[in-house]
Amino acid sequence: MTAHELPYALDRSILIRAPRATVFSFFTDSSRWAAWWGAGSTIDPVVGGKVYIRHPNGVEAGGEVVEIAAPDRIVFSYGFATGTPMPLGASRVTISCETEAGSTRVRLHHALADAAARDEHVQGWRYQLSLFANVVAGIVNGGAAEKVDAWFAAWAEPDAAAREALLAEAAMPGVQFRDQFSCVDGMGELLPHIAAAQRFMPGMRLVREGAVRHCQGTVLANWTAVASDGKPRGRGTNVFHMGADGRIESATGLRE
Repeated sequence: MTAHELPYALDRSILIRAPRATVFSFFTDSSRWAAWWGAGSTIDPVVGGKVYIRHPNGVEAGGEVVEIAAPDRIVFSYGFATGTPMPLGASRVTISCETEAGSTRVRLHHALADAAARDEHVQGWRYQLSLFANVVAGIVNGGAAEKVDAWFAAWAEPDAAAREALLAEAAMPGVQFRDQFSCVDGMGELLPHIAAAQRFMPGMRLVREGAVRHCQGTVLANWTAVASDGKPRGRGTNVFHMGADGRIESATGLRE
C-alpha cells in the first residue's frame, strides 16, 4: 500500500504519564494488547506477525505487522474480518512513542483509501486511545493505594528521618501540596511544613477510608482525621496526581 493508494488519513496525539518502554509494551505483549482492545485479542510483535483484535461486541479486526522498532514505532495493516467497513489489510496504522516532559507522547497516523472510512474511525480512535491511556495508567499506578497510605503515614510520623523516607517512597521530589493551610512546593518545604503541623496538632493522624479511586493518573482517597484521643476531628478527600514513575506528583486536600 502506497501513499497514493491510501490518500486519506487521520492523526491523533495523546500524552500518557508513563515511561516510554511501559507504553510500548502494550504493542508487544498480547495480554496487554488485549487489555485495551478486548479479551482474546493478540499480536505477534515481529514483521509479518499477525495482529488480531476482538472487540467486546464480537466484531473482529486485524492485519499484520509491517514495521516495528521498540520502543519507538510500530506499523501494522488494519481491516475487518467481520462487518463491512473495509477488508483486512485495507489500511495502515502507524503508532510512534516519544519521551516528552517525563511522560510519553503517543502519535497515531491511520492512512485509509477513502474519506468515508476515515471519518468512521475518528471517534473510534478517540475512544480507543482514551481507553489505552487509562489502561497504561492503571498499570503504572497499580501501587497507588500504598503510595497514598505512605503519604498519610508521613503526616503522623514523629521521627524526621522516617518521615522523609516515607515521603520519598510516596512522592516525587518536586511534589506540590495544597489545602486550606498549605501551599508548598517540593520536599524542602513539605518536610518542615509537616513538622510544624505535628507541633501544633500533636497526635493527629489521617486514616484512609475505603478504596482509592483511579482514572487517567488521578487518584481520589477519602480520609478521616483522628486526634490523639482516638476521636474523629474531620473528614475529607485528597486528590492526587500521579507522576510517570507511579509516585505522587501533586496533592490537594479537600475537607467536607
